[in-house]
Amino acid sequence: MEEFKRTHKKIWQLVEYLFSGGIYFLVGTALLDLFYYPLHWGLWWATITSSVIGWLANYLMQRYWVFKNAGLPQNQTRVTNRYIFITLVDFLFNYLILLALKKGGITPAIGQFIAAGFFTFWNYVWYRFWVFPDKADSLKLRLAIHHLLAHRAHGHSAYS
Repeated sequence: MEEFKRTHKKIWQLVEYLFSGGIYFLVGTALLDLFYYPLHWGLWWATITSSVIGWLANYLMQRYWVFKNAGLPQNQTRVTNRYIFITLVDFLFNYLILLALKKGGITPAIGQFIAAGFFTFWNYVWYRFWVFPDKADSLKLRLAIHHLLAHRAHGHSAYS
């Protein structure tokens, strides 16, 4: 019975994630289309502006509804920093995907649908296991960019 409850909880969490991601996608895509087409903003600024607005709504839904757990309030800064980091990576990937598809003759409006397929899976994994983990102990895992960038070839970090 306990296994059934855990499985049910994870399935319901996935449904909530897909719903909140759908809200982000609809808001982000509608704003991207508004800024890019009728307002004639460049792809860069249209993507940034629509993404920031969508990310804010998405963060609130993911943090307080989908991946809520007792350990997150004490780690709010770490959780927020992780969300910002993965969001910046997402933005760069999204922009590059849209740019590549545009050069291939696919409009940003259609490209956003294609990119959404990738990000649906990609973000669920990152949110569930790293940004909003089930156990507060998982928040102790740190991703230090400066350590990754300064890693020496012989295996020792430049920052010891």
